[in-house]
Amino acid sequence: MHKIVFLLTCGLCWPIFRFLFRWQVSGLENVPDGGAIIAPNHQSFWDIPLVGLALFNRRTHFMAKNELFQNPLFGWFIRNLLAFPVKRGAPDRAAIRHAIEILKQGDLVVIFPEGTRSKTGKLAPAEPGLSLIAAKAEVPVVPVAITGTRAIFRSNSMFPKVKVHFGHSVSLQQLQPNSGDRRTDIGAEVMQKIEQLLRQNTVSAKK
Repeated sequence: MHKIVFLLTCGLCWPIFRFLFRWQVSGLENVPDGGAIIAPNHQSFWDIPLVGLALFNRRTHFMAKNELFQNPLFGWFIRNLLAFPVKRGAPDRAAIRHAIEILKQGDLVVIFPEGTRSKTGKLAPAEPGLSLIAAKAEVPVVPVAITGTRAIFRSNSMFPKVKVHFGHSVSLQQLQPNSGDRRTDIGAEVMQKIEQLLRQNTVSAKK
């Protein structure tokens, strides 16, 4: 059922993204083989399908807030798109264990480091769960910069140009090549990388 729902969703969303949103994807070569955390900034609900479709050739799971699963029909739909629930406000051990298992199997897991959508467009600090999962699963984290989604279907810019750029992955081994200390906050490093990517996209858009 997952494959059927996924293919139907891709078939519906692709022309919308490509022709209405002028969707551009870059940096896919930076997504490593095997398990990895995909860590985008989060400004709109559209961020989720945009990242998922960009990674259509990989099994990509999404950590999504528990409230999205309360509607039985919508919950069924997103579960078939490989989303799984996480309770916000406190560490959700079940969700963390599930994410680690998926990553160790070699799949991708999308985790929005900020934990929720930004209403202002400004980046927020990463939640601690990202560092914990990356350390326990021993996988790299790929920072992703998404631009344009806040303006979708708004009166001042109904169909903005949307860009999704995958940056170079970071890992605890890279941050501490000579140390076995696992307490490094990889989340802070990832947010710095996302900020740099967003700044680069802004500069290139003005040229």
